[in-house]
Amino acid sequence: MSQTWMIISGKGGVGKSMITSALGVALARRNMSCCCVDMDIGLRNLDMLLGMQNKVVYDVLDVAHKDCKLKYALITHAVHSSLSLLPAAQLGDVNQMDADDMQRIVKKLKKRVGYVLLDAPAGIGRGVENMLPSVDHAILVVTPDDVSIRDAERVIARLEEAGIGRPLLIVNRVIPEMIADGEMYSPQTVAALLDVPLLGYVPDDRAVLAAINRHESFMEQSGSAKDAMERIAQRFLGEFVAMPSFDPPKRGLFSRLRKKNKKKPSTLE
Repeated sequence: MSQTWMIISGKGGVGKSMITSALGVALARRNMSCCCVDMDIGLRNLDMLLGMQNKVVYDVLDVAHKDCKLKYALITHAVHSSLSLLPAAQLGDVNQMDADDMQRIVKKLKKRVGYVLLDAPAGIGRGVENMLPSVDHAILVVTPDDVSIRDAERVIARLEEAGIGRPLLIVNRVIPEMIADGEMYSPQTVAALLDVPLLGYVPDDRAVLAAINRHESFMEQSGSAKDAMERIAQRFLGEFVAMPSFDPPKRGLFSRLRKKNKKKPSTLE
C-alpha cells in the first residue's frame, strides 16, 4: 500500500531537502518506487540536489492549476528509474494552491509509486497546512541545537493536532567529536528532549557541500553522510540497524596539551 511521508522541520536551513533527496535515492536503490515532491513553492531546490535542474519543464503549480497532466510534470531520475521528482514552482507563492489541490495530486501519485516524499517548507505556515490532510506519516529533521529543537516542539504539536501522530526523527549535521567532548547534544538526547523515535542521524560531511556545488546527489559518492542515509533507509523500511555509538576520540599527549592550553585564559594586559 502506498504511503505519503512529509519531511518537515521547525526552522529553515537544517538540511530537510537534502534528507528528502537522499532518502529518495536510497529507496530507489532498493527498487522501491518513490516520488519526491518539492513543496517549497518559490524556493525550488530538490531538482538541483538530485541533479535534475536541466529537465524541469512543468511544476507542481502547473499540475494544481490543471495546465498540464501530472505525467508531464514528473521527471525520472537519470540513474535510478524508480525515482521521480515533481518540482516546485520557481515563481509564484503558496497561496496559489490549496489543500484540495494537494490531495488530488497526492492521490494520483499514490497510484503510481509506493512512497511519496513531500518536502515541506520550513515551519507551520500555509504551505504545511495545505499538505496535512494528504499526509500519512512524518519525518522531522532537526540539528542538535536549542533553536532547532524549540521550533521542532511546535511542529510536533501541530502534527498531533492534525491526527498524524508523532514523527520519526532525523538529526542532521552531527559532529561526533563535539558530542564526545560534551559540546553538542547527542542524537539520542535530542530524541529524548522531543520525545519522538529516533530514525537516525547524519554526520556533518564535507562531501555533501561538494556534491551540492556540483549539482548532484551526495548519495552517488562515498562518505559518512551517504553511509548514514543508507542505514536510515534500512530502518525506514523496517530493518534493524544498530545506531553507531559516540566513543571519545583517542588523543595523544600533544593533542591534550593543545586542548589544555586553548582553555587557559590569557594573562596579557
